[in-house]
Amino acid sequence: MIRRFCLAILCTLLVVSLSHADEPIKHSFFVAGPSFTGIIDEAGQEAWNSGRAGARDGYVLENGNVLIAWGNEVKEFTREHEIVFHYVKSAENKEIGTVQRLPNGNTLITELGGKPRLLEVTSEGEIAIDCPLKPETNNAHMQTRMARKLKSGNYLVPHLLAFKVKEYAPDGRVIKEFPTDLPELGGRSAENWPFTAIRLANGNTLVNLTHGNKTVEMDPEGKVIWKISNEDFEHNPFADPCGAQRLPNGNTVIASYAAKKGIKLFEVTPEKQITWSYSGPHRVHHFQILTTNGTPLPGTPLK
Repeated sequence: MIRRFCLAILCTLLVVSLSHADEPIKHSFFVAGPSFTGIIDEAGQEAWNSGRAGARDGYVLENGNVLIAWGNEVKEFTREHEIVFHYVKSAENKEIGTVQRLPNGNTLITELGGKPRLLEVTSEGEIAIDCPLKPETNNAHMQTRMARKLKSGNYLVPHLLAFKVKEYAPDGRVIKEFPTDLPELGGRSAENWPFTAIRLANGNTLVNLTHGNKTVEMDPEGKVIWKISNEDFEHNPFADPCGAQRLPNGNTVIASYAAKKGIKLFEVTPEKQITWSYSGPHRVHHFQILTTNGTPLPGTPLK
């Protein structure tokens, strides 16, 4: 009797598991792009519009507000479009490239131009940290993009034309460099410009290489331990990969910013299988996956 009861439970769990496994993946996500900046729901429809396209970077915060960086300013909105934080680019620089809300309440911002720098700005608008950057070029637009603060207090900063991801101390010292013009990646002629760099929970670093149309994972010494590119597919989903996100299930989501038709955002397994994609009307510069099949993703802590 007990054996039959246990067998019935196991069969029920198996059916539920198979049913869930067969359910197609659906994501809602925040998108910062040239035609739309806001939230796309799991049906691929616009769920919230910031009112201004062309954003560079941004996130939906734990309180539900949306933090967005455009080329000249950063704003935090409520869903009712009330502005609760506003930062305007300094006069000596030409562009803003990054925004990230930190656990201490400060906002991380990068400025590109004559005085390339990384800033931590308090909620009152005061500059708490002013970290000079070394992008190795005077081309403001190509100096840097998605910088992120690490749990150590250092900063991970991709420098496109330097072909390096650099880890900075808050005083501007470069602690470590991850070259992206490695011979095994095709050398400098492959134009592996680092755009997004994310420190993973395992200590490795995930890097999107824009003109190189690759995404790589590097170990702490800068060795490439995983690479995915158009060579792994027949239909070439990589088209100027900008934003990236590693999901809790180990899959990686990649934005193809230059894609005007077809796949603009896609999820791949470590085995390089595409499990989900977005082919809607809006191009994707940066993004944040928010839900999967109705379940919110857990918050991504600093690593």
